[in-house]
Amino acid sequence: MSKATLAEIGEFGLIELIQKRLVDPGFLRVGIGDDAAILDLAKPEVVTCVDILVEDQHFKKEFSSAKDIGHRAAAANLADLVAMGAQPLALLLALAAPSETEVEWLIELVDGIVEEANQLGAALIGGDTTRSDKIIVSITAIGQLENKPTLRSGAKSSDLVIAAGRFGWAQGGLRVLQKGFKSPNLLVQAHQRPLIDYQAALTAANQLNSMIDVSDGLAQDALHIAKASGVQIDLKSQNLIPDDLLIEAAMAIGDDPLDWVLTGGDDHAFLATIAPDKAIPVGFRIIGEVFKGEAKITLDGKELLGRLGHDHFAN
Repeated sequence: MSKATLAEIGEFGLIELIQKRLVDPGFLRVGIGDDAAILDLAKPEVVTCVDILVEDQHFKKEFSSAKDIGHRAAAANLADLVAMGAQPLALLLALAAPSETEVEWLIELVDGIVEEANQLGAALIGGDTTRSDKIIVSITAIGQLENKPTLRSGAKSSDLVIAAGRFGWAQGGLRVLQKGFKSPNLLVQAHQRPLIDYQAALTAANQLNSMIDVSDGLAQDALHIAKASGVQIDLKSQNLIPDDLLIEAAMAIGDDPLDWVLTGGDDHAFLATIAPDKAIPVGFRIIGEVFKGEAKITLDGKELLGRLGHDHFAN
């Protein structure tokens, strides 16, 4: 593909290129080409969410490829739907970019979004484009509930706290990149493109009392469950021992690997609570316990204070 820019092909030229890459998921009555998409859904309960990535705030082009960024953008939304127990169906993309942006880069971005969605049988069905000083990727996701939703507010005293996925890997990858290194490769790749066990969460959802997508940090997102449910959550350090790779990388750059595990975001692990008399679902592990009391997060009984994770508006 030639190195054509947005300025050369225009908004509608870009839309035509994107449209050619999309497939009909089967439930789409009207797709790209009209003022809105029409979905023919068999069930009435529809779940929606939206997430936004801004260049230099959420991603840097020197750290990640266009396809990596597409995967990340889609994953942020897909994981939110799955955390609610919803089957993802469709994505809408709002894309803003400078006019000098190479079309090939944008097409690779779209390919990344489509590839991530394909893991769950979801489809990119439309969106909008405009001009801006930086690249902005905003995705609205649509899902469907087969059973009751898994909410943050369902945790109960004596529940076990369980998790599926990794903690601290994406943060570790970001930190080594910020320090000017391009290895360890596995950590860098974890920042560039999350590795998410969607199916474990979807399969387990109906057994769980609560669940959340850990996008902003384990401690912070656990606190969201604690506050919504009016409980105390105690995490167990013996079940959160950082992987050797995290320890080695953190020591090399002077960071605390446990801080990565507790406060690092973007791994999109699933944090949940389950009644103690139920079997732990496949893909999950026990990392803590739920107690009555003030809504707070403790580690081995000691309250975690200060920065618990990512805050978009913190300095």
